[in-house]
Amino acid sequence: MSINHLIIRNLKKNLKNYYLYVFALIFSVALYFAFVTLQYDPAMTETKGSMKGAAAIRAATVLLIAIVTIFLLYANTIFIKRRSKEVGLFQLIGMTKGKIFRILTLENMILYSGSLILGILLGFSVSKLIIMILLKITGIEGIASLQFSIKALVQTVVVFVAIYLLIMLMNYLFIKRQTILSLFRVNSKTEGKVKKLSIFEIFIGIVGIALIVMGYYISSKLFGGDFTTMIELLLAMLFILGSVIIGTYLFYKGSVSFIFNLIRKKKDGYLNINEVLSLSTIMFRMRSNALLLTIITTVSALAIGLLSLSFISYYSAEKNAENNVPSHFALTNKQDAEQFKLALNENQIKYTEKAIEVIQIGANIKNIADFNMEGMNFNPDIMQIPVVSDNEIDELDLSSNETLFTGYNDLLEKFMTLKDSGNITLLGKSEKIPQKFIGLNKDFIVPYYFTGGGLPVAIVDESIFERMKNDLNPEIQLKSNLYIGINLNNDENLEKANKLFQNINFTDRADSQLEMSLNQKINMGLIMFIVGFLGLTFLITSGCILYFKQMDESEDEKPNYTILRKLGFTQGDLLKGIQAKQFFNFGIPLVIGLMHSYFAVQSGWFLFGSEVWTPMIIVMVLYTALYSIFGILSVLYSKKVIKDAL
Repeated sequence: MSINHLIIRNLKKNLKNYYLYVFALIFSVALYFAFVTLQYDPAMTETKGSMKGAAAIRAATVLLIAIVTIFLLYANTIFIKRRSKEVGLFQLIGMTKGKIFRILTLENMILYSGSLILGILLGFSVSKLIIMILLKITGIEGIASLQFSIKALVQTVVVFVAIYLLIMLMNYLFIKRQTILSLFRVNSKTEGKVKKLSIFEIFIGIVGIALIVMGYYISSKLFGGDFTTMIELLLAMLFILGSVIIGTYLFYKGSVSFIFNLIRKKKDGYLNINEVLSLSTIMFRMRSNALLLTIITTVSALAIGLLSLSFISYYSAEKNAENNVPSHFALTNKQDAEQFKLALNENQIKYTEKAIEVIQIGANIKNIADFNMEGMNFNPDIMQIPVVSDNEIDELDLSSNETLFTGYNDLLEKFMTLKDSGNITLLGKSEKIPQKFIGLNKDFIVPYYFTGGGLPVAIVDESIFERMKNDLNPEIQLKSNLYIGINLNNDENLEKANKLFQNINFTDRADSQLEMSLNQKINMGLIMFIVGFLGLTFLITSGCILYFKQMDESEDEKPNYTILRKLGFTQGDLLKGIQAKQFFNFGIPLVIGLMHSYFAVQSGWFLFGSEVWTPMIIVMVLYTALYSIFGILSVLYSKKVIKDAL
């Protein structure tokens, strides 16, 4: 048999066994090429004025290189170990290590270069789709065209040739260090399948669960007032991170075996065939893969958490805009308002107008406020708050000694909690007016220009408002004390009116609800786009790694399947146990990752938006569905091994 014939034969065999690796390689090349193409695409150039698109995409490509490199190096480690007997046979028939290395190099070169070419072609074909997705998510107007970038091609080839050289270096070191005898023993090394569970492993298993629970508990208290300084908050975050990561490692190292061992002991050792193939196998193999599973779980949780938070901000863009700008358009100058109304009238756009006078006063609210963080720019003895008259609010009539607060977001509530009732004092320049605090409404009635970005607005009786107006402290007043809100009668005219609004040069502060929403969608849409594609890359690579591990385990256990088949167990009997095994193998890292991301999102989602459940559930369901595909593929491969066992 010639060397060329041997190489072709090995390629066919490897492609048949490791088609998913080839798919992942092609996918990685395609995604990287498409990302790099974005940097040089004219559509991205047009958006540079509205977002740092090229810089963000460039940063994403660096992370993408890291993910793909680690995956390919790890996958190659698995494959070279699986081919160790083949390498040993080559040496037995007289081949030198150098010649064997050249054979493997040529095989990998053909496989790698073929995947690189297919990946570039695929990346080129989907690059327009990716740009269209980005423009759609961010809401930026642009023309997506299919253009082949030579710069992107060169950059992609350089990166993946460098990765290929690293893989070849790894193969060279492996072949050089191994003896013929060790090559035949590489794949037969046990992973602790028959090692008895020790007291120490039981102990670290319990500690692992305790550390994870402790991390979850502290994360739930993070912004609840238990940590009152920035130093305490930072230390708490670091403790949560360390506790959860170490706890996850110890969980895989000891907790899984400990829990499954309790189940086995409860059955007094009488396990059916399903439990033998699932529980007994997992409880010993999972601890040998503890580090790998910890990395996969942690990065999965990070990807899910970041994508959830960015989606929360994106999903909450319209709601946040409505809270910050209660009307379609908010102006603070009468001349500016007249100019804008003139433009609306010329274009026959009907609208309604409402003007509210807003003054700034001091207030002593220490009897109704609990501050959860020290060092904040809040003084409960004299805190500056905006005030309006109850005459400006429909269906509201307060007595002269009553004050109602309104417009209070979830973020501020985490740092300053208000009681339902109590006594406060309104402070003018020289006059102090005691008031009875009667509650808090969620409705936002004036723009964030008057509220400092989140402080509640005090509503008082008209008589009190006039008294405070005549006793203002000029040092705390804003440039304008007038809010003019303009709402369109027909929302279909909103985009047209917004264009008119943008074309006017206003002398004072003017805000558009639609423009604020679009800006937030642009910024968070880009982040969500990048995190989503990086998360998808990691999902594919980590899923492939787990799939390859299950391929190895299935091949190692093939003799056991043969024995069980000879004892009379059917393919269906064995397959039920395999399905349970894969459910645990893929399900445990997924569930732990989802739990980590859930508690991470719950501890700080209010920093990103006003909606949490819908965005978070959508992200988790999509991730679970895509992740489950690899579990199904593993079951199908195990089914093939069982079928070939006889």
